Order: sequence, then structure tokens, then C-alpha cells
Amino acid sequence: MPNIILVGFMGTGKTSAGQRLSERLKMPLIDTDDVIERDSGMRIADIFAQHGEPHFRELESAAVRQVSGLDNHVISTGGGVVLRDSNLEMLRRNGVIFCLTATPEEIWRRVGHETHRPLLQAPDPLGKIRQMLPGRAPYYARADYEIQTTGLSIEAIADKIIEVFQHVSHSR
Repeated sequence: MPNIILVGFMGTGKTSAGQRLSERLKMPLIDTDDVIERDSGMRIADIFAQHGEPHFRELESAAVRQVSGLDNHVISTGGGVVLRDSNLEMLRRNGVIFCLTATPEEIWRRVGHETHRPLLQAPDPLGKIRQMLPGRAPYYARADYEIQTTGLSIEAIADKIIEVFQHVSHSR
């Protein structure tokens, strides 16, 4: 059975939806950020602070190589995983890619209280989100399916993904 791959900007629901999908479909959940932290022995924020974003992206691609070889998993990814075409190519080989989206205001509502988001350590975090989303939109558009999560419960997001995934996996 193929993997369910969740991509999208931070705060769009990848982790929460991934957990719910894992529970409901009895598929193991793996998060590429967890793989990076485990393999590097460092927190994501510390990797960014000590080594910078380019080094983090290298570690992220290594994590994608690892998880893309799995089967029948829910794979949640970091928000920037789509910035490298090779990451999407690896994930797509054995998975259906769902991009979760939300409005900038909804994203800020969901993550504004969190301190572990390196890209939001800015004087105007909501402005930073508004600035980053259009630049990432063409990358997110390469996903197989898009799910708008603004105003939806985690259960409703999972319902939508399961409906599409079951249809797609039966026709493969």
C-alpha cells in the first residue's frame, strides 16, 4: 500500500492530521523533522542556529531518502521539504502527496504561541508568513492533492484525505 505524504506550510495541520490518519488507518506515522533530530542529535532550531538553513535542507533530503523507502506509512514533512524537486520525486515514488493549506491568519493563530519555529523568529511573524506563502505556493502546487484546512477540524481534514487516498489507492 502506498504512503500518505503530508506537505504544506507550518501550521497547516500536518502533524495533527498525520496523527489522526495513523490512528484511523492503522498506519505507522513518521515525521521527517523527527528523523532529522534523531539522526543529527540536535533540535531543528539548533540546527538552524548553529549551521544555517542550507545545512538543514541537506539533512532534510537525507531524511526524505530514508522515509521514501517505507511502505504503508503516514509521512509528515517539514514545511520546506518541497523546495527541492528531488524530495518530491523521492516521496512520490511510493506515496500520494497531499498539500495542506491554510490562510496566513489561521497559520499564525495555530503557531503564534510556539517558540520552536526558526523561520518565525522575526519582528513581524504574521508578515513573514504572508511574505513566505506566495514564494512557496508554486512548490506546494506540485502535490497530488490540496486540502484547505482553514476552519476544518482535524477529523474533517482526515476524512477528506482518507476519501481521496482510498479512491486513489484502489485505482493504482
